[in-house]
Amino acid sequence: MRRRPPKLVRLKQTDRHEMQHLLGDGRTEQRVARRCRVLLDMEDPDTRVDELTHQVRMTRTGSWYVCRRYESVGLDTVYDAPRTGRPREIAELKRVAIQQLACCELNGLNLELTHWSTRSLTAMARERWHRPPLAHSTVSLILRDADLKLHHSRYWITPTLDAEFVRRVTRILWLYERVQWLLAHDEIVIALDEKPNLQALERARATQPLRAGRGERQEFEYKRHGTVNFLVVLILHSGKMQACCLEQNDSEHLCRALPKLLAPFRKWRRVHLIWDGGPSHASIATRTFLRAYGSWLRVLFTPPHSEWLNQAELLLKSFTTYYLKRGSWRSRQELIDHLYDSTPEYNRWFAHPISWKWTRRDLRDWVEWKTTGLC
Repeated sequence: MRRRPPKLVRLKQTDRHEMQHLLGDGRTEQRVARRCRVLLDMEDPDTRVDELTHQVRMTRTGSWYVCRRYESVGLDTVYDAPRTGRPREIAELKRVAIQQLACCELNGLNLELTHWSTRSLTAMARERWHRPPLAHSTVSLILRDADLKLHHSRYWITPTLDAEFVRRVTRILWLYERVQWLLAHDEIVIALDEKPNLQALERARATQPLRAGRGERQEFEYKRHGTVNFLVVLILHSGKMQACCLEQNDSEHLCRALPKLLAPFRKWRRVHLIWDGGPSHASIATRTFLRAYGSWLRVLFTPPHSEWLNQAELLLKSFTTYYLKRGSWRSRQELIDHLYDSTPEYNRWFAHPISWKWTRRDLRDWVEWKTTGLC
């Protein structure tokens, strides 16, 4: 007696596309991929079940079970059903208490620790709730469920979001939005920043160059030959830079260097200068010196803790990556010569206008988000 032909599976179009995507993704687990393969092949009436089960290493009963389960639960068939597992030994309130303990300030607990680790948090939990069997791996799982990461930390600078902050940032963003428009009206926007105390380091031994199968090797020990204060000016509409080196990072040496840096811009009707409020920039001596330029030079200071608004910061980061990282100099003067020689090469190879996307509208939304407590 011939057996009745198997009932074919009819897949939804969205489910079919999702299964095909899972099969093409190399990160898909094998058990999920096998179920997708069974469902996709069982939709074809010409499929030979014996060959299919041999290819996916599944029994006929298992393949029929996958097909029938799809009819009842849909795409969830390809994933494992939730399992009950062993009952939790730690009550939910205790788990929440451990999570809250991880978020506590340690000085409020009369501890001299500066930060938690999984083992120190476990020791405190044992002491508080008298649970010697509590393992640090269990505490780690409890923290992971709450997305708490004891080993993560980052520095953060919080600007003061007052009316003065908004006014300063708005003026700077207005310039960033109209660099080309100002250029057409015979006005230019520049940004100035410095890299103070740049060390002239000489490696104790020569760097071993790159070889096949081996990266560049740099000597760990070094000799110091003093420091250099590197001052750069970024021309916003072209992305090119001008640079000079200062003996000291103070108002006196800055005022000596500014006339030479500003001289190439004399042909413009007006210059807009953006820089941060560092001590040498905001000092009385520097402000008095800049007043001699009159209305031709418009100086804008970034708010405190907002130096990221200065595009010259991005220039210095890029310049450091290309021309200072892995460097070795036998004297301070050699480093100075290298900085001066690198400037025209940077302008020729890497200079381009920075695409600044953060607008005044983004500023308003961000300030509102921060001040209303939605963050």
